[in-house]
Amino acid sequence: MKSLLIRLTHGLNEQDITEEELPVVREWLAKKYLTHKHNIYKFNSKYRAGVLGLVQKGTAYLHVIGENIKDLYINENNLGLANEGDLVIAQRLLGHRGQPSAKIVEIVGKEQTYSVAYIIEKEGRKALVDLKTEYPVGAEMATEELNNCAMGDLFKVDNNENKIMEKIGNIKDPKSDEKIVLAQFNKHDAFDEEVLKIARSFKPVDASKYPKRKDLRDLTFCTIDPVTAKDFDDAIYWDDKNTTLYVAIADVSEYVTPFGPIDTEAIYRSFSIYLPHRSIPMLPRELSETLCSLQPHVDRLAYVFEIKLDVKTLEVVKSEVYEALMHSDRRFNYEEIDLFLENRLQAKTQEEKEIFAWIKKLKTVTDRLRAKRLQEGFDFHSTEIEMTLDENTNLVATTLAQETPSHGLIEDCMLLANKEAAKRYKRGLFRIHEPPSQAKLQKLYQELAGIGIHVEIKNTIKETIDSIQKQAKEMGIEAEVDTLIIQSQMQARYSPVNVGHFGLGFKEYTHFTSPIRRYSDLIVHRLLKAINRGDTQEQSYVLRNIESLSMAISEKEREAMIIESEYKARKYARWAAQNLHKEFKARITSTDPELRAELHDEIIGARLHFTSGADVTLFEDVIVRIDKVNIARARIYASVVGKIEK
Repeated sequence: MKSLLIRLTHGLNEQDITEEELPVVREWLAKKYLTHKHNIYKFNSKYRAGVLGLVQKGTAYLHVIGENIKDLYINENNLGLANEGDLVIAQRLLGHRGQPSAKIVEIVGKEQTYSVAYIIEKEGRKALVDLKTEYPVGAEMATEELNNCAMGDLFKVDNNENKIMEKIGNIKDPKSDEKIVLAQFNKHDAFDEEVLKIARSFKPVDASKYPKRKDLRDLTFCTIDPVTAKDFDDAIYWDDKNTTLYVAIADVSEYVTPFGPIDTEAIYRSFSIYLPHRSIPMLPRELSETLCSLQPHVDRLAYVFEIKLDVKTLEVVKSEVYEALMHSDRRFNYEEIDLFLENRLQAKTQEEKEIFAWIKKLKTVTDRLRAKRLQEGFDFHSTEIEMTLDENTNLVATTLAQETPSHGLIEDCMLLANKEAAKRYKRGLFRIHEPPSQAKLQKLYQELAGIGIHVEIKNTIKETIDSIQKQAKEMGIEAEVDTLIIQSQMQARYSPVNVGHFGLGFKEYTHFTSPIRRYSDLIVHRLLKAINRGDTQEQSYVLRNIESLSMAISEKEREAMIIESEYKARKYARWAAQNLHKEFKARITSTDPELRAELHDEIIGARLHFTSGADVTLFEDVIVRIDKVNIARARIYASVVGKIEK
């Protein structure tokens, strides 16, 4: 429903309305919520759609969706039966003094369409309650059915229909964590048989059937990915003689055509989801891990950026993007390339010898590209934590992922291709990152002052933050301060209008290099192909609902991030439950508005909430005791029992 509301805010072409949506659109048109002109349905200017925010003393605010405008005030006489979290249509109240206001005219659903409920004992009786709040859910169970349930049984709930969809496990089973996080957003691993049938119907690449594609199979391309990767989006080759970088990207758009069954499912998923023990792909594995994946020693279809650099200035002399045939000669993992760059890995074949020769020369170029990029952009230290799980998905170990030279090499090649893609259109799909607001910066500076970092306001935000990072490095709290800086910034998102990328320091930027796992990149490929062909009709077709699509993809990205982080939180909680009343080292990560910390011990990264206050400062190292764990809410409660002297 939320997707429909967003699309109607921007204007929805009648041929893009699904069968399920059509009756709703017709009903709203009859009620005059919508206008219908030139085959486009759009909200009447009198109406806005949104999510009802916090309801207090009979009044509330409506967070308008689909538009970047101020919240609308709803007073008690205009609230009706709406509750917090409801998706509603509201009529603007024009001519009123004071802040913009409106009245609710229709409740159309819930922002959180799906949730998870479980069985607990309440006042001596079994009850079905929301997993996160422990409030009763709207869906009801017959008394007999409820009595037949075991304590902790989990159920997926449709909040709009107030009905139980399916049982998904029991809270005691660690394997239920995956089902819980996926159910909340109606995600699933399996593909419909219709989608799989199409995915399996494609034949292996036969080069003779693609005479118009540029043949790059003689170039010694290679892929460099994590050791566990199966979906190889990108391959690179450096022609040192002609100072030209080739970035070959899996040509997903050759197989996934607009509005087909695979495309419909890909839009719904929008992103692959990566859990510690497995991935949930955006595309069927027959494509993502086989035919589209740039596997070694087989011909593949690719969409290639050929970028000629001036190695003195590092400026792009010229670039072109085209459909090609390529053949990866070697699949490397990051560790292998790091060993080679440390002179600890020797070539075993002629292909490896050729690849290592150009990688060494390319590394010199990408190091300089990085140094140049950081003159405008920021260098934030990654704090990504990798988990090791056992066969029952219980947490057994954590490690801090480190960016190594091989990661940097690939990153700067991909950034270059993404920049070049964004330069090719004025309106399309951009990856934007707006500068932080002054209010957020002031709050950041106050927090930093509290831990002894003197903030001297420089001529630019970049210079100010560089100075802060320098002090943080001297104090040994680089990663923690970088996290605070990141939290003060706007979240990067997709937009049809380019405003640049503050964090990277780029005037224009998009996502081009991962169409196997991001739908945004697939859109960019389709747009660039239409531009290359001079097909203005196809360009218009690709961009027809770009405002709504960019918002929807940004939201799907947030969902994927929530799923991945919440899954980890659930694994931490189960580990903590096995370590009750034990003491561990931790670091304070927040003192306001509440005291929080993260474990810095044999297990790192687990977030802790405190059962009582403590006389501690931000980023202070302490000893904590795990007091209790709420498995359902994935919350760990602890208390400070000592301090670590430095």
